[in-house]
This record gives sequence, structure tokens and C-alpha cells, in this order.
Amino acid sequence: MTDTTAPVAATAADSHQHDGPHGYASDKEAYLKRMRRIEGQVRGIARMIDEDVYCIDILTQVSAVTKALQAVSIGLVEDHLGHCVVDAARQSEAEGAAKVKEAADAIGRLVRS
Repeated sequence: MTDTTAPVAATAADSHQHDGPHGYASDKEAYLKRMRRIEGQVRGIARMIDEDVYCIDILTQVSAVTKALQAVSIGLVEDHLGHCVVDAARQSEAEGAAKVKEAADAIGRLVRS
């Protein structure tokens, strides 16, 4: 089987500078809880493959994980728009425009994935 996953676009070292807390800061624990649940689901899928579970049952679980990750993504986009983009727009028109472009690019990556 060929690995068709795309590399992560940015690492912690590559991340954009941002003054103050990120937009998701107030929901950080909820995001971490959701990600741990998704991580468990992914481990469960690997176990299903190892145990030769029926293909359709595995695909059902893959779909559930995909939807869960999409929900996290939508929440992060909302947080980014409501916090980071708004803050940048308050600082200057140019900073606001740059954050809107950054958000649009991120949304484009999500739509293509």
C-alpha cells in the first residue's frame, strides 16, 4: 500500500507569529479531549485492520474519524476568524488583509483534502 498522505504544512518551528493567546485558547482542553478521542478511533481502525475486520466496517470508522477531524477544523477556523483575524483587522487594514488571506489559504487546503 502506498502512503498518499500529504505532509503537514507547518510545524511548530514554521508557525506564524501571533501576539497573545491563540483563538482556540479558551477551548484548548476541549480540543485536546476531542483529539485524544480521534486518536483512539484511529488506533481502533488499525486494530480492525490487524484483526481482518470486514472492509465496509473499517470504512465506516474511517468516515467517522474524517468527520470528527472536519469538525475540529471548522472549530479552529471559526476561532481563527473570530479572534486572530478580528484582532489583526483592528491593528491595521494591511494586517487584517494578511490574516484574511492566510485564513482563505487554510480553508482552501481543508477543502482540497
